[in-house]
Amino acid sequence: MAGFNITVAGDSAINLEFGNVISEKTNGLIRAAAQTLEADPINGVIELVPTFCSLMVVYNPCVVGYDELTSQVRGKLRGLVATTGGIHRVVKIPVCYGGDFGPDLGDVAEHAGMSAEEVIAIHSGHDYLIDMLGFLPGFAYLGGLDERLHTPRLATPRTRIEPGAVGIGGAQTGIYPLASPGGWRIIGRTPVRPYDPDRESPILYAAGDYLRFVPITPQEFSLIETQVESGTYECEIVKGRAATPVQAGTAGERSEGCEASERSSADDAIAVPQTESDNDQASATSAGRSEGREASERNASERAAAPQVDAVPQANQKEEDEDALWV
Repeated sequence: MAGFNITVAGDSAINLEFGNVISEKTNGLIRAAAQTLEADPINGVIELVPTFCSLMVVYNPCVVGYDELTSQVRGKLRGLVATTGGIHRVVKIPVCYGGDFGPDLGDVAEHAGMSAEEVIAIHSGHDYLIDMLGFLPGFAYLGGLDERLHTPRLATPRTRIEPGAVGIGGAQTGIYPLASPGGWRIIGRTPVRPYDPDRESPILYAAGDYLRFVPITPQEFSLIETQVESGTYECEIVKGRAATPVQAGTAGERSEGCEASERSSADDAIAVPQTESDNDQASATSAGRSEGREASERNASERAAAPQVDAVPQANQKEEDEDALWV
């Protein structure tokens, strides 16, 4: 059978565990499993919930029993192949860094031993894989934050963080989609609404998509915010290789006025082994954007040259923060 363990999650769900290390490879396996089970559904399965290292399968035990479910899951996922280097959807998120929008940008810069402008260039020069959604509707846990920007959480969390706040917590970065308490270092804010219950697709993106942060000025923030509130903000979905500069917008069905383009590319595949188990108003300058683009191009080249590694990640690989879920 495919390289995962099955564990019980109450009387109406099971977890397919693909490892214990947060990585792009593990995420690729989880996405591939979800896509397989969505394309060839099992009668009685209600929902599939991807997480960092596992896929929860929620089912109706009155329709399908545990034994039958696990047998079908094993059969359908036998020989599972994970795609990690092909075409992905990349969502571009405009962010105004520093000042009132990002009160902790200076702290992050000091901790990293660099300027605020350098922090912005690094943070916006990389595409981030959405490992999972959780905590709040539309809160994306992102992988791939540059190690130079890893910053401890606040000793005393704030009781309120504004919607759209972009923060760094430990080895992760993300966007607060709603007002919330939180302990991450806030380096900027986006006028875009990651979660809008009145939108046809309430959440802007999905697990497996990539996010790219784009520096904007306070004036641009105000303009986009007005457009978002009036429902006239235009966005686009572009599919391309991760780490390449792209345009992007809402997830799911395209919004009116959105455009989409695709770049064809051969997928890189990994076969699963057959086994039993953020105090200046730092707005974007042309130099910062140029640095971000150059960093992106370097990342793309490095990824293209990187060898593909087989199999599910092993336990002795370096793990992410143990408290990764805390915000």
